Amino acid sequence: MNDQQLSDSKEFVGNLKNGIWLFGLSSWVFGITDRSIASFADGYLSALDLMQLFTAATFFVAWVFLKPSRA
Repeated sequence: MNDQQLSDSKEFVGNLKNGIWLFGLSSWVFGITDRSIASFADGYLSALDLMQLFTAATFFVAWVFLKPSRA
């Protein structure tokens, strides 16, 4: 019985990690899309706009590499 509970809790934690990662992934995609639309809306791309897009893209790539492994 104890082994079954341990297995169930490991499965729950794994699913929770994966769900948080997927939520974060969709949030970063939304954020980059929003910043891109806002940056290109006026037809002028400033240095601040480029820096914001670069920062968001860097954090997005870092988030992709943080994908939890299935054990």
